[in-house]
Amino acid sequence: MKFSEFFTSKDNIQLDKKTLVFLRWIALVGQYATISIVFFIFKFELPFFYCSIVVFFGVISNLYLQYKFKKNQLNNFASTFYLFYDLLQLSLLLYLTGGITNPFSILLIVPAIVASTFLTLKSTINLSISTVIILVLLTIYNLPLPHYGKLHFHIPDIYLYAMPIAIIITLTFLTYFGIRFGIESRKRTQALNKLELILAKEHELESIGLQAAAAAHSLGTPLSTITVIARELEKDIGQNSKYSKDIDLLLSQTKRCSDILKNLSKDQLKEDSFLSDIKIQELLDEIVRSFKEISEKKLSLISEKNKKNPQIERTLEITYGLRNFIGNAVKYSNSSVEISLESDNKITQVKICDDGPGFSEDILNVLGEPYIRSKDKIISLKSGLGLGTFIGKTLLERMKANIQFGKCPKTNGAMVIIKWQTKDLLAI
Repeated sequence: MKFSEFFTSKDNIQLDKKTLVFLRWIALVGQYATISIVFFIFKFELPFFYCSIVVFFGVISNLYLQYKFKKNQLNNFASTFYLFYDLLQLSLLLYLTGGITNPFSILLIVPAIVASTFLTLKSTINLSISTVIILVLLTIYNLPLPHYGKLHFHIPDIYLYAMPIAIIITLTFLTYFGIRFGIESRKRTQALNKLELILAKEHELESIGLQAAAAAHSLGTPLSTITVIARELEKDIGQNSKYSKDIDLLLSQTKRCSDILKNLSKDQLKEDSFLSDIKIQELLDEIVRSFKEISEKKLSLISEKNKKNPQIERTLEITYGLRNFIGNAVKYSNSSVEISLESDNKITQVKICDDGPGFSEDILNVLGEPYIRSKDKIISLKSGLGLGTFIGKTLLERMKANIQFGKCPKTNGAMVIIKWQTKDLLAI
């Protein structure tokens, strides 16, 4: 990744307006309640009027956001602006009430942490730098901490300077965590959206097949009626050249329509078989045959240890997941792919090995995560961003499979082991 790309995001980052408004109301009510309790109940000396003015402008800004801002989602710029305003408002309150010695000074890190989770890295860095500058200024410039009468709260300079340092360290740690969490969360959400899109397309194709079969069945009866009437007309007209050619054309086109409907029905019967229960070895045989038709590489299915050969429900998840990993093995292999099937009453296992370069060590521990790329040039030239592996792994794990990645002991190529508890795999 280029350094400049690190500060931008391709995501359409937005923050829900209701969420931000609600959080700001909580903050404003808390701020006013605190200064009121300190001033009226504890009788501490503090510039209550100026503090109230600061909170008042915060209320005005939140009313504008709630009622005048028309969009329900705030983009990255608007969100950053309001978070920066909240940072300045809290800074003014802290300046009026003791600066860094005020125990509520820890709240200065909240806008940057919110930005690290929901906004771009650039916004997070800007808010973090602003927070650090404000912490330094509040350490040097501030009004006295509210206190009783003539009592003056004094702390050693070393403790005074340690306070902003501690808050900055906390800020750094929490924003780093928020950035990592936000990026990973958005990547996973994007990958899962693509997964759901693939499943939706598969179900759409299934629905189209069912509609085609229904149409073939529904049109069969009126088409037969047309054929019968056309043959009766043919008998009545006889050899009358004026109409016989038209009758012959009508019969030929009717027969053509009938053949088309029969083909549609046959295709749907095949589709029904695809979605019915099937032995796992038969499913693997079909997948292997499909790749043999489009690839010159040698694919072999070893099933000597397939004792149970469980009958499974032929779901889209299992079929697509197995095809995905076998297809990857074909793609990366040099000349051959070996699929081993083992099963007994306890475990059913599919092991896929190829003679390619294998999994790169730098991504082995994160395989199955979306949007990863190997530093190995040979592998990276063929590979994408790990999205296919993520989709295949996620689909199979939905069907209670356990996926393991490693190195094939025979060929030193890639090895994928897909394992089920046999009882979880059996079709009900």
